[in-house]
Amino acid sequence: MSKHPPSKELVQQWTSYKRLIGYARPYMVRLIVGGVFGVVFAGSTTGLLVALRDILRNVLQNTSWTTVILTALCLLILAAGRGVGQFLSEYFMQWVGNKVVMDMRVATFAHLQELSMRYFSKSKTGELISRTINDSMMIERAVSVVLGDLVKEPFVLLGAVGFLFWLDPKLAFASLVLFPICIIPIAIFGRRVRRYARHGQERLAALVSIMQEALMGIRIVKAFGMEGYEVARFTEQCQLFFNRIMRVTRDKAVIEPLIVFISSIGLALVLFYTRWVHMPVEDLLTFAAAMVLMYEPVKKLSKIHLHIQQTSAAADRIFEILDTPVAIKDATDTRVLRDRIANLCFDNVQFAYDAKPVLCDVAFTVAAGERVAIVGGSGAGKTTLVNLIPRFYDVTGGSLLINGADIRCFTLKSLRAQIGMVTQETILFNDTVMANIAYGHADASAAAIEQAARRAYAHEFILQMPEGYNTVIGERGVRLSGGQCQRLAIARAILRNPPILILDEATSALDTESERLVQAALDDLMEGRTVFAIAHRLSTVIHCDRIIVLDEGRIVESGKHQELLDRNGMYRRLYDLQFAPAVDDSE
Repeated sequence: MSKHPPSKELVQQWTSYKRLIGYARPYMVRLIVGGVFGVVFAGSTTGLLVALRDILRNVLQNTSWTTVILTALCLLILAAGRGVGQFLSEYFMQWVGNKVVMDMRVATFAHLQELSMRYFSKSKTGELISRTINDSMMIERAVSVVLGDLVKEPFVLLGAVGFLFWLDPKLAFASLVLFPICIIPIAIFGRRVRRYARHGQERLAALVSIMQEALMGIRIVKAFGMEGYEVARFTEQCQLFFNRIMRVTRDKAVIEPLIVFISSIGLALVLFYTRWVHMPVEDLLTFAAAMVLMYEPVKKLSKIHLHIQQTSAAADRIFEILDTPVAIKDATDTRVLRDRIANLCFDNVQFAYDAKPVLCDVAFTVAAGERVAIVGGSGAGKTTLVNLIPRFYDVTGGSLLINGADIRCFTLKSLRAQIGMVTQETILFNDTVMANIAYGHADASAAAIEQAARRAYAHEFILQMPEGYNTVIGERGVRLSGGQCQRLAIARAILRNPPILILDEATSALDTESERLVQAALDDLMEGRTVFAIAHRLSTVIHCDRIIVLDEGRIVESGKHQELLDRNGMYRRLYDLQFAPAVDDSE
């Protein structure tokens, strides 16, 4: 029994690589075809050595032209076969490699769509993008090149070795005895390549994250004069990435010269051997050609371990995403929510984030068509409370009920189909106005989309755009004003026509004129729906049927606007903070 069992790192490396190769299993037919043509390439290469030896012998021995021509034709046929084999082998292997990368990217992106908001609150968007795009690019080489070389190059090497022993067994043995030494530099530098490759991918992810943050917040960067700071931060990460990549490059680059040197020693032995032993010129030349030919497969096979090391590091980072459990998902016994929502009940709901309590014993019931405002100071838990309704998070205590049934009894898709959201941070996509309004309602007619825009007071400004409803609005609606973005978001909610509506600070960042138009659109949108409205501006919620006041995750007051004012509690203090200065100014 070995005294040195495989290290945990080595086991993990091969486990990751085997799992990675599993993605190529659906394309096994193409892999086999590529492998067959790889064998054709290897066989043709060995045949070329034999044909070359015969041509040299025929020329040196003044053989008839007929024999020379036939041998030359055979050489051309073998060369053509070698070329066809190489082309088709590489084509099929590259096809499989690129398809595996595509499948992994799709699988990673799809899995990210299933993960909860808790996961995204802990993760950097730039790093997730880097893992999905950049790390998967490294994987393509592992599948296409490594598998291709594993299939093709051993046959080329065996063919060349067989040819050498066929010519002169003693000389072949003396020449090849040094080749096992090639394993030493591969083993030494391979583990270092894996370690530095992973660090390099981490630095690349940090680069993408910094760049994304700086570009998304470019207005703040410019407003605070922080361009130089952001450039310095980006440069620092670039330097760290450069350092890691150069370490990988150094360790990879040193291996090939060592192998060439070892091969040269073998070639030198050939020259010394032929000095004392008579050997035909054609045999010597083809023997030397075979040894030179062996260099390429030895070089490629020596790099396979390095490719696997690099690829395993990249694959591990992708598998970390794929292995993240989906915290919020449908249970096996969930059902579709089809009934009219008569009421929604928070039954002593508790929620903690990383063991830190955010909501404590929240209990209230909202009837269909009721408008409820959620107010409170910063960090009171308002947004967390409404985020429990579409199950962006799940309660950690108590229960949230719809028509008396736990909300987790219904499928996520059917539950969220009943809910519309308009938030302060309007999310629009780099697509047409029409596509943004119809987001989540792809089968909506042009007439329905226009009607929703009219009700959201957006139709007029849309018609003034260069291509009307077919105008591309830019990433995050960058070509629109804040009020225009909000009205498109409201049009989207109107088109969805949900029975439950969540408004999260929908007008807090708007100027007076924009707020007037958006509020008019919201009034139309709220008609006949169950509404949960979060607002810092209390003037926007005074007409709600009920106002719930949160403080440190607990309900401290509940009632209508005037009732809460008369109690002289927290709501009154919040109200006075907003309106007392205006009263003072008027006096």
